[in-house]
Amino acid sequence: MRLRQICLVARERDTVVDHLCAVFGLRVGFNDPHIHTLGLHNAVIPVGDQFLEVVAPITTGTTAERYLNKRAGDGGYMLIFQTDDFTAHRRRVDEMRIRIVADYSAPGYTDMQLHPADTGGTFVEIDQQDPPDAWHPAGPAWRDAVDTSLSLSLGQADVGCVDPEEVSARWGRLMDLPVTIGRNCGMHKIRPVDFCVRFTPAGPRGEGLDAVEIDVRDVAEVIRRATERGLPCGGDGVTIGGVRFIAKNS
Repeated sequence: MRLRQICLVARERDTVVDHLCAVFGLRVGFNDPHIHTLGLHNAVIPVGDQFLEVVAPITTGTTAERYLNKRAGDGGYMLIFQTDDFTAHRRRVDEMRIRIVADYSAPGYTDMQLHPADTGGTFVEIDQQDPPDAWHPAGPAWRDAVDTSLSLSLGQADVGCVDPEEVSARWGRLMDLPVTIGRNCGMHKIRPVDFCVRFTPAGPRGEGLDAVEIDVRDVAEVIRRATERGLPCGGDGVTIGGVRFIAKNS
């Protein structure tokens, strides 16, 4: 199990995308025309061989619009994991009676998006890709947009929960991963390959994806760029699209 993509939801896609690319030295790799049928448009941004995605509604009545209203603005939306055994995870979903709100398949690719009321925390999607180093949601040419001169990979996400212990146990069972307690932070965690999901107490916005850690070559350069743009900064972090992005020297 590996974290492959993190999705944000925004009212204005291009503003958030522009900030992410400028601050972290990234480039857009794909805009998926097929999601227009869902009343959305998006941008998929490679971070090494992982991805940040920003989606925004282009019609009324979408799930994304309801989520924006529920959390009172832009914010984290979804964590998307890649597995090499989709059938086993689908079996766990059925055993746990977790509702599937969307599924999709294409040659070499299949996914399932799970109802956040059943998983707790935030939207979760589990996908399988063959060959594993491809990534259907990023289009056929995403490697042409990879730029690792500043940002290298996605390292951690903080998911706000009403009951972090209960939600972490549910995610652990769903993903067949052990739940641990951080010795320094005291938070419940699961660890997919080369990534950490921390389950934190929900704040005033309620449950949701609140923070993302990005491994970078130069934290000071990230903060300099963010400050130059007038974005909210504090310590090693900058808030973009309602998510606190924490830069960590790799």
